[in-house]
Amino acid sequence: MLNIRMKKKQLFLFLIIVIALFALNGLFLRVHNPMFGDNSEEMINHEKVSSQKLFENTWETIRENYYDATMNHQVWNRWKTHYHGKIKTDEDAKVAIQTMLESLDDPYSRYMSKTEYADQNTSINSKITGIGVNIATTSGKVQIISVMEGTPAQFANLQNGDIITSIDGKDVNGLPLSDVANMVRGPENTFVELSILRGKDKFNKKVIRKEIKIKTVRSSVDKNIGYIQIMTFIGSTTPNEFLEALEKTKKSDGLILDLRGNTGGLLPNAIFIANLFIPEGNIVSIVGRNGFKYDIYAQDTEFNVNKPMIVLVDGASASASEILSGALKDYKKAKLLGSQTYGKGMVQKIIPLPNETGLNLTIAKYLTPNGTDINKKGITPDIEVNFTMEDVKKQNDVQLSTAKSILNEMIGQKLAGK
Repeated sequence: MLNIRMKKKQLFLFLIIVIALFALNGLFLRVHNPMFGDNSEEMINHEKVSSQKLFENTWETIRENYYDATMNHQVWNRWKTHYHGKIKTDEDAKVAIQTMLESLDDPYSRYMSKTEYADQNTSINSKITGIGVNIATTSGKVQIISVMEGTPAQFANLQNGDIITSIDGKDVNGLPLSDVANMVRGPENTFVELSILRGKDKFNKKVIRKEIKIKTVRSSVDKNIGYIQIMTFIGSTTPNEFLEALEKTKKSDGLILDLRGNTGGLLPNAIFIANLFIPEGNIVSIVGRNGFKYDIYAQDTEFNVNKPMIVLVDGASASASEILSGALKDYKKAKLLGSQTYGKGMVQKIIPLPNETGLNLTIAKYLTPNGTDINKKGITPDIEVNFTMEDVKKQNDVQLSTAKSILNEMIGQKLAGK
């Protein structure tokens, strides 16, 4: 039986090692979450400056920190010259900064006004707010796969199989799942308006956002197959929850790890979980400005999970999910099944700016252990399985059932010594 108490002690030490590695580099401080030593008050810059100065400070911050020193092959000084003496209000500054950032062709770098930055800090402080649905795409349509019990979505009478056609008036057909999920989420006690198609009926639902109190890891055992789902990597309890899930599934002959719909979270969480399956070697490489490359290696651990495994992924599996699934694939520790992952291989740094505003700036990119750059490409599963409309209507998880069938074959081959 696994000694969970000992594992928690090891977990704490491991996370301290990972965080220390980031802090020593300096480039990766304040990435994504207060586990790197932030709190929201410390991350607010209360200095008051003119709108023109706010723009110039932001221009310089981007020039000094953006991961691509060529600034997308442009003369960065042209923006400072173009807007010199033209910024009269903070709204002017916002428009100018956003225009400047768009020239980088980077969808992840963004400027945040005072209100937007306050909302960002609320999110960083580990609150997950939304309405309580799991979604998937079928033929370009966004469909509700499941409604969580006791959530605003259930109270609003949303149902499995409902198609979301627009959010707050914006058409979502064809959008990446990650973008749709971000549109649904937002500050607690605010409302989101969904346009729903249910069969032939069309109607709107105004649903309040609340903190969704769910465990980040779920597990079960079906005969000889263990199943572990990681909903998000954002929680500080995720590593401990995963260890408990491994304990629950330890007698299984094979394991299914479900990362579908998991848009990412904390880097140390992904590294820790990968380390349980990869006892040695590079887990992920991080490439910063001017090509500086930093490899994060597996740490010594007293046990290694080694059994046939399949990882379920889809178009919303992003960031930390891709770090974990990419490492498992590169080391041939698991077969990936499902659809192409999202393709977010970039690291953002949250930087406080004057006037209580902020900047979410790309400072580095991820590479898988084999050196593969997945940004804007995603990870191709070993076995591609997609949902049909009929599968969704019948709530038939064809990916999970296929994974169980293939995993049983893998278990049989291992037992036969093949």
